[in-house]
This record gives sequence, structure tokens and C-alpha cells, in this order.
Amino acid sequence: MSLYSAGVEYGLHCLLFLVDDLGESREASVRDLAELQGVPHEYLAKVFTKLAKARLVVATEGVRGGFRLARPADEITVLDIVTAIDGHKAIFDCRDVRDRCTLFDGAPPAWAIDGTCAIHAVMLTAQKRMEEALAQQTILDLSRRLGRKAPAEFSTQVVKWINERRDSK
Repeated sequence: MSLYSAGVEYGLHCLLFLVDDLGESREASVRDLAELQGVPHEYLAKVFTKLAKARLVVATEGVRGGFRLARPADEITVLDIVTAIDGHKAIFDCRDVRDRCTLFDGAPPAWAIDGTCAIHAVMLTAQKRMEEALAQQTILDLSRRLGRKAPAEFSTQVVKWINERRDSK
């Protein structure tokens, strides 16, 4: 079971298509982004509602409208996107097992329950490190990584495809 929803994956991929080679924002409709990536339009529309509510994207007006980044790509972190789409998700839900040891007969001694549970502390550290890692990566970082991997003509093809779709409206 994954921690984050498919919406996070869809949202991240879509935002990559809203960044050009120079890190500038470009515009595309949710319908076009859904078709481009083969993901459900209705679901993606809900993802973009969350992204807009978090002020990560803004809607553009008109028949040819769509969405663009609300701020520079180097200021939008992966953690911003994850939190906008899925909210804050804890990787661990402490059940206070140490309080229920049968040997304590319903009255755990102070030594057993004082302070943060060692297991919970490890999980809190893991959560913090994961969130720090997500906060260190921006959409611009991901876009540049994609740019180094994909052939140069791929970006040109994406721009041409999006523009043709917008011009046909």
C-alpha cells in the first residue's frame, strides 16, 4: 500500500508539463493534460481544484483557458504539492501498545509510559526526514531532471501538441 494517492503522481506529472525548458510557466487545460498522460479527466480536475486552493496553480480565463503555475517553479516544492493533494499524512499511527501490556494489569508503571515511545520517536524522525527530502525538491528540479533524460525533441513535441489543442478551441 502506498502512502500517497495516485493524485499526487498525476499532479506532479502535470505540473512538469506546465514548466518550459527555462523554468517558466506555460498554460494547459486539465482536459489536455489528462489526455496527454492517459489519466482520468474527472479525477485530475479534482486534483487541480486542490492545487488551485493551495495557490500552486491559477486558472486562466477564456475558451482557451487552463492552468498555469501560481508562482515560480523553483518556489513550488514536492512537499507543497503532496500536502495540497493528499493533506498531511503521518507514516505511523502510534497505538500506545506499551500502555496495554498484560503484565501491567491495566495500570502501567511510570517507567513504561514516560516520554515518547522509542518506536514512535524513530517513526517521527523518519517522517521528518521524508518531509525534508520532499521539501528540498522543486518542480524546477524535477523539470530539469526530465530535461536531461528526455531527448530535446520531446519538449518541442509537448509544446506543439498543447498549442495545437489550444488553437483548435
